[in-house]
Amino acid sequence: LGQTFKVTSQEATKLSLAFSRFPLSSAEACQKLSEDVQNAILAVATVYYWLPKGQGTTLRKMVRDATTEVVEGMIQLTETILSAPLESLSQEQLISTGGVWEACEQVSSLPRDNQAAVVSALATCLGVVKDALEEMEHALVEGQDPYGDIMEDEELGFRGNRDTYWSEDDRKVLSPCVGLMKASKACLKKVLGVVKAYGKADSPEQITQLDDLADIANEISPSVDELALSMYPPMNQLAVRLNAAKLASVLKKVLEVTKTSHVCPTSEEGWVQFLTGAVDHNMNKIKNFTQGQL
Repeated sequence: LGQTFKVTSQEATKLSLAFSRFPLSSAEACQKLSEDVQNAILAVATVYYWLPKGQGTTLRKMVRDATTEVVEGMIQLTETILSAPLESLSQEQLISTGGVWEACEQVSSLPRDNQAAVVSALATCLGVVKDALEEMEHALVEGQDPYGDIMEDEELGFRGNRDTYWSEDDRKVLSPCVGLMKASKACLKKVLGVVKAYGKADSPEQITQLDDLADIANEISPSVDELALSMYPPMNQLAVRLNAAKLASVLKKVLEVTKTSHVCPTSEEGWVQFLTGAVDHNMNKIKNFTQGQL
């Protein structure tokens, strides 16, 4: 894969230089150039398809995404050359060529097996959840008006609308919701830790277990986002309750899948139990505070 990406990068450079100045190459030379570009792209796609599915769907998806970026980058470069006037090397052509180089360089940072791929996927999820939690905590610290950092509109006047504020009842619900978001962050952090420490991709069973973990963990960040969005005023407490229940269900599934996989030796079962309890505790509080909405 590294070799095919390298060749594609070189072909992109040749193509770009050939159409950057007069006189243009002969029709035969252009034909040869086109064939070389096509062969390079076909080689990239072929090597991707050689990657056995049994090596893990998480790994395969990351390699596919990298391959797609290279192919799309070359398409964009070709279209840019076809649409640009043949006077000099255009800014668009330079950017497109750089885009192909960048896409091809990605191969060096691709994970080498499914364990590394799942570590990468979990780390990305953790980053998104951390951001969502920080944003919500910042909004809560801002005081009664989470939109306080938005500039006043001269025409609309001051924000006198109560829809921009949390009521006392809303704030009671917010606390366990943030607790659930914190549990999401802790869950991903812990799962990432055990996959790094104990994860293996030596057998079909281990590879499948890692994929199952990545698949369910991928549902955490969108579920956290949905909950966070529903927490902003004007708060619909029933929507908050439903989104919280969805997140709690995903978290418990992640913990359950972790516990039954090879990445969780007996010594790690304590935190799985603790986080399961934390999820239930916060969810029960949310249910109690929103009971009147049913």
